Amino acid sequence: MKGLINLLDEIFQLDNKDYITRISIAMISLSLLWGILGIIDALMVRLQELSWGMSQTLILTPQEYYAGIGLHAMRDFFGFAVQLEFAVFIYLSYKLLNFKPRAKWLLNIGFILFNISFMLLEGPIIVYPKFNDNYFSADSWYYLSPYGLPNFSQYIISPLWYFGWELMDIGVYIYVIWLVYHYYLATQTIKGKLPIFGVYVLMTSLMTAIGWSGETAANTWDIFAYYGLIGLDPIANQIAFGILWHSIVYITWMPAVATLYLLIPMLANKPLYSDRMGRISALLYLIFSNNVPIHHLYMVNLPVAIKSLEEVLTYTVVVPSMMTFFNLWVTVKGASFHLNLISAWVIVSFAGAIAAGVTGIANGTVVFDAMIHDTLWVVGHFHAMIFWSIVPAGFATLYYMIPMMIGKNWYSNKLGWMHFVGYLIGTTMIIIGFDALGVTGLIRKPEIYPLISDYVTPEILASIGAIIADLATLLWLINLLLTFIKGKNINVQSINQAISIIAATTTVLEWDSISQKLR
Repeated sequence: MKGLINLLDEIFQLDNKDYITRISIAMISLSLLWGILGIIDALMVRLQELSWGMSQTLILTPQEYYAGIGLHAMRDFFGFAVQLEFAVFIYLSYKLLNFKPRAKWLLNIGFILFNISFMLLEGPIIVYPKFNDNYFSADSWYYLSPYGLPNFSQYIISPLWYFGWELMDIGVYIYVIWLVYHYYLATQTIKGKLPIFGVYVLMTSLMTAIGWSGETAANTWDIFAYYGLIGLDPIANQIAFGILWHSIVYITWMPAVATLYLLIPMLANKPLYSDRMGRISALLYLIFSNNVPIHHLYMVNLPVAIKSLEEVLTYTVVVPSMMTFFNLWVTVKGASFHLNLISAWVIVSFAGAIAAGVTGIANGTVVFDAMIHDTLWVVGHFHAMIFWSIVPAGFATLYYMIPMMIGKNWYSNKLGWMHFVGYLIGTTMIIIGFDALGVTGLIRKPEIYPLISDYVTPEILASIGAIIADLATLLWLINLLLTFIKGKNINVQSINQAISIIAATTTVLEWDSISQKLR
């Protein structure tokens, strides 16, 4: 018992007097909890499809299968990614700007409400069995009719689903308000320009506030419609929700971009090629990321002129992306290169954003979307963005930020590299499988599918890849726990120092020797 208490003290830094460290670790811990549960959801889905392809049996009920898809998205996209994003932003902004935290009670309330929301989304399984409607498979729209609402659908979901969304919305806005408020305070005393990482934090926070506005309006509308207090216009409801549909990709990707702007100059030991270009890119991302609410509604009966305008607006986000890739590429040109766990994850994030972004441009084209709409090609695209850019940037950050927060170096360099290799192999198999299924026309959420090689082979490939990636992530979690228990103590005073220490202790020495000879 004493050992468990000591472990909890280490994980949550209960004896740490630094409030920002404590709340950041709490946010990271809960984000990892929801992330693990979301991974389990996704693995359930993969095993169901694998079982059908190999033995024509279904190991889960349809409700469990579709619940796995819905809850996987909610837990991993929001409970994990968005919460981890704000934890990283809050902690690193604190270290960069050295502000004094205020209104701690507000951030605490936001943290509590945000995480309670996912318990409501799950459904109260134990306390109220008669309301055990935790299978939210039909919360969506089918052309004109929304699923899950009385008088609009034969399938009625628990109202707790919508109240869960509402609490999450409140929690997100509290996170945004608290962070923007502290940036306002910091700019009153800071000398010189705001660090470019801070610019992206601020732009992403504003992007989040704008992106969540439509979903908050749509969800509140759903609640009133659920109880028959007002009517519902399904198309307008979809368009309002669609503001978040498109922007959430950039809301969760912007931390990766901010990370690249922070880490690449440090790893290259060179200043950013163009500070002004980086700042302009941040502003353009803010302008272009929230202006396509029907980007995913091309097949809805709307005027062609509006669809054409949305198509053009979708392409505009390519401009700040190309500016960013060029700026960072020129920054590293001619720099001395060392392959370590931080630089390896950064490389994957940079290259993965380009690879996944190309398929995004294709999706934004109306004529192409008409062919691949609602197929696994779309699933392959956004999973490529998540697996190859967003998550790698997150790992690049966590590999130096966690030792910085707890004062301990990683327990095992070998486990770190096994995690990297296994994750890359597994996620690549998933994406190739999804893309292959998409171009053959297989729809999303295919619990059963025709038993032909064009479908069965990619399904098996994606499922095996998911298992490999999950096992690799499990190695990271084991390494994380061992680091809390047995990691060597280190004294880290700054972000630069943390990056230098972790980079030096996770370097592949053989690669450094080879690169030296090549130069």
